[in-house]
Amino acid sequence: MTEVLLFHHVQGQTAGFLDFAGQLRRAGHTVHTPDLFDGRTFATLDDGLSHAREVGFATLLERGTRAADPLPGELVYAGFSLGVMPAQKLAQTRPGARGALFFEACLPASEFGASWPDDLPVQIHGMDADPSFAGEGDLDAARDLVASAKRGELFLYPGDRHLFSDSSLPTYDADASAALTRRTLAFLAAID
Repeated sequence: MTEVLLFHHVQGQTAGFLDFAGQLRRAGHTVHTPDLFDGRTFATLDDGLSHAREVGFATLLERGTRAADPLPGELVYAGFSLGVMPAQKLAQTRPGARGALFFEACLPASEFGASWPDDLPVQIHGMDADPSFAGEGDLDAARDLVASAKRGELFLYPGDRHLFSDSSLPTYDADASAALTRRTLAFLAAID
């Protein structure tokens, strides 16, 4: 099966994040979940963002990049929101990447190189009216990235929630989360 390096969102390794990783494992995949926050979780998005700013986004990106060091290069890199930052950097710059899964965030490919790597499959998920995803440029970056990728998919779900796939948060949307999980498992099965 596929080996995945999965990064958490700005509220940390919540129960919902760990449950998602568990679903991938139960499907037979190996999933690594490094903790960029050293065990801390946050009750609100604002609290998590405050902590991320205090630590520094560059520091969090470096922590994520270093988390891949002991692992093989042949990974699928995945991340939720803040976790997309190290996932995208590794997918674009680390040799051997097998795929990328970006949940509720996307950066312009130019952040980590000239363009998206040839033949690297990517799947991006987000809500169409999420102020963070649709309102801060991530959706535009996702559309551009998918248009430039030979094997890229963008899935938009109706709604305005951020972190909609985390079952432990009040922003959880069961229907959208189920579709995201189904599509993620199909993506991983196709790579295997």
